[in-house]
Amino acid sequence: MADVTIYHNPKCSSSRTALGELRARDLDLDVVEYLKRPLDRKGLEELLDILDAPPSDLVRHDARFKELGLDPGDYATRKAVVDVLVEHPELMQRPILVRGGKAVIARPAAEVVASFVGPA
Repeated sequence: MADVTIYHNPKCSSSRTALGELRARDLDLDVVEYLKRPLDRKGLEELLDILDAPPSDLVRHDARFKELGLDPGDYATRKAVVDVLVEHPELMQRPILVRGGKAVIARPAAEVVASFVGPA
């Protein structure tokens, strides 16, 4: 089993920063490119179970969110978050780190990696 799982989007600078920080620590990593392998409903529920943040934090309110005509107030509950991310995995916040039964959204990437897994 990997030391850390990172839900990664290689097009995202924060995600690339987090991955670089993790690699600098020589950890055994499971890199999940979640746009190529989206989480299903069960996977999202399990992630929310261990996420150290409200469910709504898992949804990006970016240009794509606005393009879809979505309202942030509609995505505060677990069910609503899971529903939107099953349909639109590109709206999942990134990067997400999982280690030891806990998950965090790694923003800002370098600082969160350092506090979550320790210094390089």
